[in-house]
Amino acid sequence: MNFDLADFSLIDMLQCGRGVRKAASGAATVSEAADAIVEYLYRECGHPHAARACALIRFYKTYALRDLEPRLQAFARTQLHDTQPTDSMKCLTLVATIGQEQRWCDPRQSVGHQAIPLPSAQIVEGAPMIAALIREMGLDISDVVSPDAALLHESAGKSYNVFHVEQALGSPYIPAQRDFVERYGVRSVLGFGGLVGEGDFFAVIMFSRGRIPPASAARFRNIALDVKAVIHPLVNG
Repeated sequence: MNFDLADFSLIDMLQCGRGVRKAASGAATVSEAADAIVEYLYRECGHPHAARACALIRFYKTYALRDLEPRLQAFARTQLHDTQPTDSMKCLTLVATIGQEQRWCDPRQSVGHQAIPLPSAQIVEGAPMIAALIREMGLDISDVVSPDAALLHESAGKSYNVFHVEQALGSPYIPAQRDFVERYGVRSVLGFGGLVGEGDFFAVIMFSRGRIPPASAARFRNIALDVKAVIHPLVNG
């Protein structure tokens, strides 16, 4: 373990960015790259000779409903209730996950996050964490629900902000307070990502047992660009 999230320095940021790129350098698909990225961060973030910093790290990316495998299409439809989906509807899909529980290391075992449908901005507003995640990265919810080619062109090379909840306990943006935050001692949450491909949204979310101060969180804006550099050619390919 090389990086202390409580004191994530400029040198750490540069080393971590290189590590992310190297870890995923041999990936042939977005899924393989995402697996390599979350495994690298889970392994390398923490204080030496102490427990791993994060209880859970997840990698999400949006896909159109029609581009998901049948199992995930069916999962997304069950989350919609009375809303009729379209083939082009975006779904925030859990591509990779790793954590201290075995069931957190396989996206297929996720109870409610395998494929989260995003049929409209109004419905996304009802999921506080997702809405805050998108907004704090410098995007409008409508940009993710209905991506515009012009938006992608204007945002090329832009480094987005991070989603940062320094105090997870009691936060309205972090669900499952009793069963997850309290039970596993999650203290801070950090998300980073942006746009890739034809306007798809991606995000890495880290649930840390230690405090992540604002200065440390801000440096992950650059890590987002390293992740984007890895997955961009895979998305386009």
